[in-house]
Amino acid sequence: MKLNKPLLAIYLAFNLAKASKTPDCINGPLAKTLACDTTASPPARAAALVQALNITEKLVNLVDMSLGAERIGLPAYAWWNEALHGVAASPGVSFNQAGQEFSHATSFANTITLAAAFDNDLVYEVADTISTEARAFSNAELAGLDYWTPNINPYKDPRWGRGHETPGEDPVHIKGYVQALLEGLEGRDKIRKVIATCKHFAAYDLERWQGALRYRFNAVVTSQDLSEYYLQPFQQCARDSKVGSFMCSYNALNGTPACASTYLMDDILRKHWNWTEHNNYITSDCNAIQDFLPNFHNFSQTPAQAAADAYNAGTDTVCEVPGYPPLTDVIGAYNQSLLSEEIIDRALRRLYEGLIRAGYLDSASPHPYTKISWSQVNTPKAQALALQSATDGIVLLKNNGLLPLDLTNKTIALIGHWANATRQMLGGYSGIPPYYANPIYAATQLNVTFHYAPGPVNQSSPSPNDTWTSPALSAASKSDIILYLGGTDLSIAAEDRDRDSIAWPSAQLSLLTSLAQMGKPIIVARLGDQVDDTPLLSNPNISSILWVGYPGQSGGTALFNIITGVSSPAARLPVTVYPETYTSLIPLTAMSLRPTSARPGRTYRWYPSPVLPFGHGLHYTTFTAKFGVFESLTINIAELVSNCNERYLDLCRFPQVSVWVSNTGELKSDYVALVFVRGEYGPEPYPIKTLVGYKRIRDIEPGATGAAPVGVVVGDLARVDLGGNRVLFPGRYEFLLDVEGGRDRVVIELVGEEVVLEKFPQPPAAG
Repeated sequence: MKLNKPLLAIYLAFNLAKASKTPDCINGPLAKTLACDTTASPPARAAALVQALNITEKLVNLVDMSLGAERIGLPAYAWWNEALHGVAASPGVSFNQAGQEFSHATSFANTITLAAAFDNDLVYEVADTISTEARAFSNAELAGLDYWTPNINPYKDPRWGRGHETPGEDPVHIKGYVQALLEGLEGRDKIRKVIATCKHFAAYDLERWQGALRYRFNAVVTSQDLSEYYLQPFQQCARDSKVGSFMCSYNALNGTPACASTYLMDDILRKHWNWTEHNNYITSDCNAIQDFLPNFHNFSQTPAQAAADAYNAGTDTVCEVPGYPPLTDVIGAYNQSLLSEEIIDRALRRLYEGLIRAGYLDSASPHPYTKISWSQVNTPKAQALALQSATDGIVLLKNNGLLPLDLTNKTIALIGHWANATRQMLGGYSGIPPYYANPIYAATQLNVTFHYAPGPVNQSSPSPNDTWTSPALSAASKSDIILYLGGTDLSIAAEDRDRDSIAWPSAQLSLLTSLAQMGKPIIVARLGDQVDDTPLLSNPNISSILWVGYPGQSGGTALFNIITGVSSPAARLPVTVYPETYTSLIPLTAMSLRPTSARPGRTYRWYPSPVLPFGHGLHYTTFTAKFGVFESLTINIAELVSNCNERYLDLCRFPQVSVWVSNTGELKSDYVALVFVRGEYGPEPYPIKTLVGYKRIRDIEPGATGAAPVGVVVGDLARVDLGGNRVLFPGRYEFLLDVEGGRDRVVIELVGEEVVLEKFPQPPAAG
């Protein structure tokens, strides 16, 4: 969704004054109609509204900047609103000038950092706060009611530029994150707090890499990988969380553009997952429909045909970026009889029913959400939560005993490109935060004596324009401790920008090597995406490494809280850290997960030799952990399934798994319990292990023991066959506690006949 800013400014100036208003159901033309009758059902109200439109009015309301219909009192509406980790800049969202109300919104840690906390309760609290602030903006007519978040594509390759927008690489972890996030965003009431949008459906994880473009990329995916990996988070969204909206992606899936795929949008999404209860709608990604044309997917030959192919397949509205023609030719599609009024009405009913379920036509009977105001934006509670979201997501990768650190009478060198950062700390899809509490700010607040030197980002080394080494060495020479604040940022990996290398940027690594030779304690705090930390892990002069990801408005304060021991680290890596040589062994375009004789596997399930594994994370204290008592070590599959009352068998609960954790050290700390399973059952090859549950246990005091149940469902124990069917097989299931299984392990025997938990829809026959 790349914006042409000059044209966008003109476009917004013309439209936004009227694009966020709600219909007048008290005195307006719609007031006495069924559309405004809150006692009627949402489908009936939406149908009445659409019936009141003439065909000309219908055709101008099928894109993201819907023009409304003045004749019946229907205002224009901007569907493109963003809120990935806080209310964010987008065509539908408008921030006022600094110093005014609605000039900013809380910026929480970006998704990858928040996910590293492995705490669904925290995810819910963050999402609930975001939706409160989003409602406040909407009530002030500065935003809409729908938001194009979350991004839940699994992050299987570290080169992908948008991985930091996602919860990581593991489907079970992503599903837990998504469930909590959607509950916080959409609320628990009959009226949706906001409409969330799960994106990008599906198999989307490439931007621009060695000539491959997302706009024309054809993701070739087996039914096994599609069912087992790429679609699992979306199943949570649609079938289990009943999210209000989906976004179809730029890429094609096995030859058909996602936004023209009846297999994806109808067979799987609406039929197999029963995503029809609320007549939910699908938006395209921005300009994805023009990508059907010969220059890209070569699926449709004209703009009119492209529009028809999208809407007929089940896309309901199209996002358009001003200044990037050709725009969606809905009018041409209708005039050429490629698109019927019946399909147009279907799309509009879905769209407006979504808004009605969020209270769009309820001005005569206001809901409590309509009373949310500026006073509930950036509250002290929200600020504390933003800090917690960053602190709880910081992962301790290495520590030789230096941390936690008493900074009393210590002088530190703050060196690196994000020491004095502002927007660098936020990551993608960000709004305007109330402040930037960067590392220099945090050090100042602590009255720490420091010497600052900026650092390189992605420059080469050696460089004839080296302006950073001398100041850095000077700052370090005057300090007791060196805090190096480096890593990647959006100039290295972002939307429309994939990486080729996952090594440390050469200028940064060269500078770190020089600093390490000074013999002073060095703490490395790494921003952004994962890089191969091998040179730092193996360097005895590098004392500690922390990964902060994109920590949001309070990143510097969060970092110093961890460094000084105000908070103890307990986060875990939500992705695998690969060696830099990995990228030469498998192209980013390869979609398969399992290893072959020619290529390595992907993710911790199929890759055995990481630099640091998925789930890695150190503590300041020591723990012993073990499983609680299992009800039985032998379980009959038929009895397990027959005793389940779930509509979908894969959601049947496995007998309770519990974890007991004792703090045997000297500092209070949280502990994230990760439960994996491994075994030789189902189709070969067998995964190394599979995450089946997790739980963050908070505030375990020294000498104390914390306990918690870890929810496990049989669908996550099951294997997926070549046809994509999810099957629970008999066999020995070895439950492992923590990353290496070193904490505890228990073997459970499942006996009896295998049971198909989910029969996966088969793709249409080729040709």
